[in-house]
Amino acid sequence: MNQGIMAAGAVGGAQDAAAYNEDIVKKFTIAAVIWALVGFLAGILIAFQLVFPALNFDLEWTTFGRLRPVHTSAVVFAFGGNILIGTSFYIVQRTCRAPLFGGPGLANFIFWGYQAFIVLAASGYVLGVTQSKEYAEPEWYADLWLTVIWVLYLIVYVGTIVKRREPHIYVANWFYLAFIITIAMLHIGNNIAVPVSLFGTKSYIASAGVRDAMIQWWYGHNAVGFFLTAGFLGMMYYFIPKQAERPVYSYRLSIIHFWALIFLYVWAGPHHLHYTALPDWAQTLGMTFSVMLWVPSWGGMINGFMTLSGAWDKLRTDPVLRFLVTSVAFYGMSTFEGPVMAIKAVNSLSHYTDWTIGHVHAGALGWNAFISFGALYFLVPRLWKRERLYSIRLVTLHFWVATLGVVLYIVSMWISGIMQGLMWRAYDELGFLQYSFIETVEAMRPYYAIRGVGGVLFIAGAVIMVYNLWRTVKGDIREEAAYELAPHAPAPHEVEKTPS
Repeated sequence: MNQGIMAAGAVGGAQDAAAYNEDIVKKFTIAAVIWALVGFLAGILIAFQLVFPALNFDLEWTTFGRLRPVHTSAVVFAFGGNILIGTSFYIVQRTCRAPLFGGPGLANFIFWGYQAFIVLAASGYVLGVTQSKEYAEPEWYADLWLTVIWVLYLIVYVGTIVKRREPHIYVANWFYLAFIITIAMLHIGNNIAVPVSLFGTKSYIASAGVRDAMIQWWYGHNAVGFFLTAGFLGMMYYFIPKQAERPVYSYRLSIIHFWALIFLYVWAGPHHLHYTALPDWAQTLGMTFSVMLWVPSWGGMINGFMTLSGAWDKLRTDPVLRFLVTSVAFYGMSTFEGPVMAIKAVNSLSHYTDWTIGHVHAGALGWNAFISFGALYFLVPRLWKRERLYSIRLVTLHFWVATLGVVLYIVSMWISGIMQGLMWRAYDELGFLQYSFIETVEAMRPYYAIRGVGGVLFIAGAVIMVYNLWRTVKGDIREEAAYELAPHAPAPHEVEKTPS
């Protein structure tokens, strides 16, 4: 086995590439870009609604409570879901040297079916038709439809691996497979409900009380663990070696990373329920496994960083690689902060505060969005067979504008959150609470405004990216100085040679 070739996802030449279904990857790429803008815009609106309540517009459909799940689902399941499915279809074909199982018809059904689910879910959020749980899951009809689409997705993915022409299953496919299987299990387990009527929208969930809370956070934390971590690690293990033109630093470490991560993650959910009615032993179990998660997470981070051994100089000239590597840095930071926040003593200060919001967005914006941006910049010129991106300078501009936006966002939420926690538990000399709840809300307002500015910068960077990708698809190339042009790796339909 030539580890270097497999680590870079090399293919068997023009004959293999001609059989690949790239049209479906194009569709998921376009959808991901569109839903990213929708999700980011919704996030900016609800951020400023907390600063200027008049932006709720006194309409039930535009209140913070209705639009918050629209924002969350648009960025996680619409933007994130489309980029994950699209990149998984791109990667599995090349690392298995086989076209997608089921042909174009089944792949297109999955694409349009998934878009239909997004529209069903979003309309339910706006209209208030949800199961009223923590993540405001859509009602039973949308859940059933997603189950059908997800099972078909699993069939296509596994079928492609089964009929592969490459004997080895590259590690990125293991991470994608864990993501697909576990999300199916979580979705079914968390959304078991009994409809009131066949043609009605209302249903009753199967569990209640503390059991429902436990199931909810088993779902919620593992949605982070497998949708927002395992799937995106599959992207990391493909796109960083490809863009850096280096083999994965340690293939053995990647396998240890995989098995340790998927075993530990499923036990960590109870740390969201510290100091609740959940039995203390279950809280301690969740905390313990959360702290243990730090080790495999940083093992993966180190593997991503060390893949650049001998290629660190490329970061000066290649902003696409800069996006990918910076995302790994945010992954490392988030997977250190998360276990720390799971410790009961720390959680007593951080829980229910904006510190949690800052932590979540350090991962969502810095890790998930940045690696997605890098993947989009990698894919578009290759899918549309262009010489290079329209402008490398605009990629650099996007990187710095988005990075500034992320920093403003997470720092403002860190400060706001710690301040919240301290104000909530401050007592005067008589033993009474020193601050009323409304006083804490007033103190947070400046930081909410800073967060909103950070969001504006982040979406400004996304708009720059959309313009750059659009001009790339058109075939335009901007005249730029030689030192600004990053070396462009061979297109995927070319025969590739990588170091062993």
